[in-house]
Amino acid sequence: MAAAPPERAEPEELTRIQRWRFEELMRAGYALPDAVELALRTDVDLHRAASLVQQGCPSEIAVRIVS
Repeated sequence: MAAAPPERAEPEELTRIQRWRFEELMRAGYALPDAVELALRTDVDLHRAASLVQQGCPSEIAVRIVS
């Protein structure tokens, strides 16, 4: 059985997904407010967002690019 899309997940599962996204974004080098903003947005590709910052793009600009 496939996992439910994040927007259809149970509240507890959605919280776990958001926490994991936040941790991944912080690990990639995002500033705290930018990591929080993107962690809550399931429409943003996490891997693309992380890659931008890992390649040297400032997090505030990366947020604009992926939004």
